[in-house]
Amino acid sequence: MASTIQVRVDDELKRMSDQLFKDLGTDTTSAIRMFLTQAVANNGFPFEIKRVEHNPYAVMSEEMMLEKLEKSRVSASKGNYRSADAVIADMREKYGI
Repeated sequence: MASTIQVRVDDELKRMSDQLFKDLGTDTTSAIRMFLTQAVANNGFPFEIKRVEHNPYAVMSEEMMLEKLEKSRVSASKGNYRSADAVIADMREKYGI
């Protein structure tokens, strides 16, 4: 037999948590079930799950990086470029570095 748990939450919290769990490859109901199962197994709060912000540079192989560098050299030779200060400022804002 299965029981139902009803929880009232703010609409925005529900929307944000649904998106978070979707990004993590699951849904809110499954996430709550996992939490409860682990809480019982650990006799307390079981774990911390965080969404990792996507950093496109972290998953690049050396070959991919070299291909991108070559494309940017070609583009720069055509006059398409930005200053290093502008690029660094954008990266700091976007990735919090």
